[in-house]
Amino acid sequence: MLEFYKTFEDGTRKIQEPEPGCWINAIAPTEEERYYLIEQIGVLPEFVKSSLDEEESSHMDYDDDFRQLLIIFDYPSAENEDDDSIDSTYSTLPIGIVILKGYVVTISLYENWSILEMSQGRIKGMDTRLKTRFFLLLALRISQRFLICLRQIDRLSSRAETRLHQSVENDELIEMLGLEKSLVYFSTSLKSDEVTLNKIMRGKQIQLYEEDEDLLEDVMIEIHQAIEMCNIYSNTMAGTMDTFASIISNNMNIVMNKLTVITIVMAIPNIIFGFYGMNVQLPFPFVWFPSFVAILACVIATVYFFRHNMFK
Repeated sequence: MLEFYKTFEDGTRKIQEPEPGCWINAIAPTEEERYYLIEQIGVLPEFVKSSLDEEESSHMDYDDDFRQLLIIFDYPSAENEDDDSIDSTYSTLPIGIVILKGYVVTISLYENWSILEMSQGRIKGMDTRLKTRFFLLLALRISQRFLICLRQIDRLSSRAETRLHQSVENDELIEMLGLEKSLVYFSTSLKSDEVTLNKIMRGKQIQLYEEDEDLLEDVMIEIHQAIEMCNIYSNTMAGTMDTFASIISNNMNIVMNKLTVITIVMAIPNIIFGFYGMNVQLPFPFVWFPSFVAILACVIATVYFFRHNMFK
C-alpha cells in the first residue's frame, strides 16, 4: 500500500500523486509498489530491502553518491492491542525512514500506531516539508508507544502474579515467561534506537536546527525513561519468577516429605505380617496378636512423626 501526504497551510492532507515536500508511506508494498519507489521516486533498492527485513536492527546508513539517508528505527508491536487481554504478545519490528531530495519515505511491513496517528494529522507541529522534524516527531511517538506498552506489560504481570498467589498453575508461569521475553525484545531494541539517536545527535548526516535539537532531547529523554522502566520491570519479573520457582520446589519437597512419612507408617504392618507369613514357628500364633502389634506400632510411629512436625 502506497499513500501520499503533504502539509499545507491548513494542515496535512492526503494527496493522489507524489509532490515535492510530501511524505510517502509504504506499508507492505507489493512488487509493483517497490518498483515504483525505486524507479519513480529514486529510493535505493538496498534501502527498500533493509526496511522490509523483520530481523533488521536499528541503525543509520548514508549514501554519498545519491545523497540518501536511511534510518532504521525499531517500534513496539503487539498481537493483541486490548489492554485487558492476557494473551497479548509483544515484540519489536523495524520501520525504515528514507530521506532523499524532495521526499521523506517510510517503509514498513506492518501498520503501526505511530504512522497511523501521523497520517491522521494528530501530531502537533508535523510538517512533511521539514524532513528532520518529521523523523524526530515519529521517533518521539514511537518512544512514547514503548512507554505505553511497558505499562501494559506491568499490568499484565501484576495480574498474573495475583493469580499465582492463589494457585501456582502452568498457564500463569507461561504468561510470565512470555512477558519476560517481551521485555528482552524491548530492551534490545531501545538500546539500538538510543545508539541511532546518538549518531543523529552528532549532526554529521542530518543538519539539526535549534528546534530540532530540543525535540531530539525530548526523544532521548523518553528513550532513556523507557530503558530504565524496561530494566526495572525485567529485574522485578525475574525476581518474581525465581521466587515462585522456589515456592514450587518447596511445595514439592513438602509433598514428598508427607508421602515418605505415610509410606513408612504403611510399611510397618507389612513388616509385622511378613514375619507371621514365614513357614517357621513363632510365639503367640494368634490372629489378633500381629494385628494388635501392627496397629500399636503405627500409632506410635504416627505420634512420633506428628511431634516432630513431619506431617506439615
